[in-house]
Amino acid sequence: MRLGAPLFRKYDDPAAWVQALREKGYRAAYAPVGLDADDATVQAYVLAAKQADIVVAEVGAWSNPLSPSEETRKAAIEKCQRSLDLAERLGARCAVNVSGSRGEDWAGHHPLNLTDETLDMIVQVTRQIIDAVKPHHAYYALETMPWMYPDSTDSYVQLLRAIDRPAFMVHFDPANLISSPQRYYSNGAIMEEFVDKLGPYIQSCHAKDIRMQDNRLTTHLDEVRPGLGNLDYGTFLRQLARLEPNLPLMLEHLPAEPEYDLAAAYVRQVAEQEGVSL
Repeated sequence: MRLGAPLFRKYDDPAAWVQALREKGYRAAYAPVGLDADDATVQAYVLAAKQADIVVAEVGAWSNPLSPSEETRKAAIEKCQRSLDLAERLGARCAVNVSGSRGEDWAGHHPLNLTDETLDMIVQVTRQIIDAVKPHHAYYALETMPWMYPDSTDSYVQLLRAIDRPAFMVHFDPANLISSPQRYYSNGAIMEEFVDKLGPYIQSCHAKDIRMQDNRLTTHLDEVRPGLGNLDYGTFLRQLARLEPNLPLMLEHLPAEPEYDLAAAYVRQVAEQEGVSL
C-alpha cells in the first residue's frame, strides 16, 4: 500500500508538488488541482505523477446530494459529477463523498438517514452521478459514516449490489465504522470482516484513530491522531496488505503539519512491526 497525506507547502507546478511529497516520503496524494483546472494543467500533473510513481488517491466530492433543499441538492450532484470527471481526467482512483444527509448539515445525523427510503435515494442519486460521467478508469465511492449509509460492512455490500454500476466502488474508513462500545472493542474483527467481504472493491482508505472517553455519559467517541486511540492498526495494516499493492492509505483531519508527521511516523512504525510495505 501507499501512504499519503495533505500537503502544507504551497506549490505552483507539478515539480514542486512532487518534491513536497518526496520530502515527506509519501507515495500517494490527494488531488493536486481543483475542479476548475484546465486540461493542460491536469495533464501536466498526470505526467508528473506517472514519472514520480505517485498514485493520486481521491478527489473529494464533499457535499450533500440528499439535501432537503432542492438548490443545495442539485449543486451537490453537479459537484459530485464534476469531481468524478476530474478523477477520470487526473488518473485518480476515485471520487469520494458521504452519501448525504436528509437534514441541513451535509454530513450530519437525521432521523431519516438510516431508513429504507433514504437507502433507495442513495441508490438513485449515485446512479445519476455515475451515469452522467460514464468514467472508464476512475470510480465513485462513499465514505462509511456512523449515522448514514453505508454504516457497516453489510450495508455497503447492500449498496454495492443495489447501485449495480461497475464504476461504483468502496472507500474504507474504519474509524467511521466505530459507533458503540461493542464496535470500539471489536474493531479488529470489524476490519477483517470489511476486507473479507469488500476487499477487491476498495479504492482508497483513510487513516485515523478513535478514542472512547472515560466518565463521559453516555458513550462519547472522539476522532484522534493515529496512535492515540484504540483502533487496531496492526490488524488494519495487515488486512490492507492482503489487497493490491498500490492501495492508498491517506491521513486526514489533523490540525497542522507536525501532527501529520507524528501520525505518519506511527503508521510507519506499526507497518515495520507487521512487515508491511508503505
